[in-house]
Amino acid sequence: MITLIYIWEIERKNIFPAVWRMAIHRRALKKVPTISFFKLLGTGTGHTFTPRDANPLVWALLVTLNEDTIEENTIERFDRENVVQSWRKISVREARLTATPLSTHGLWSKRQPFALPSNPTESSRAWDGKVLAITRARISWLKNLAFWRAVPPVIDSLRESDGLELAIGIGEAPIGLQGTLSIWRDSKSVQAFAYKSSEHRSVIERTQSERWYSEELFARFALIEVRGELPSH
Repeated sequence: MITLIYIWEIERKNIFPAVWRMAIHRRALKKVPTISFFKLLGTGTGHTFTPRDANPLVWALLVTLNEDTIEENTIERFDRENVVQSWRKISVREARLTATPLSTHGLWSKRQPFALPSNPTESSRAWDGKVLAITRARISWLKNLAFWRAVPPVIDSLRESDGLELAIGIGEAPIGLQGTLSIWRDSKSVQAFAYKSSEHRSVIERTQSERWYSEELFARFALIEVRGELPSH
């Protein structure tokens, strides 16, 4: 299975056209037969996961291609889809990440969108390249305040982690549907942050004991290719 993530940077004059595309492109993407899962995403700094973090100049699209339809030129064909071309018309910078899942836990919109290889443990051990990590959570409405207060120390620890190359916040809505997208030098770097960061461990324990999330997902991917230029912020 292949996951593509497009990240587009736009000029301020194109904020409204970007918001309009977020609203109308869901219907168009549902009609693309090669897609098994997609999410149009806003982005932000991810420092507090509140609306003030939002970056209206950077937008993203995540798609998982249906493994039954993948052929040699499937990615390039999707690259020419009208939705992608439409975002290109208003963007000044584009990055396309190509990845395959190494491990995944949890659900996204009541689905498991990333199909693992037949032996994910062996695949994970064999991969020694860059790793893409995605976290996503549906935060219980009454737990938002506690979540917002707990996040900053974790994000500070994340940004100071050895091996981190990029980290941005992602979201399907300004409040309640939050996540992170990060790129790491290798699997060891991700594991060191996940298991050795005291701030991260503390929040994980609280999410379980205080039931902050009504749904959550954590996935790691082998980052096969980065085409274009990633955002600098």
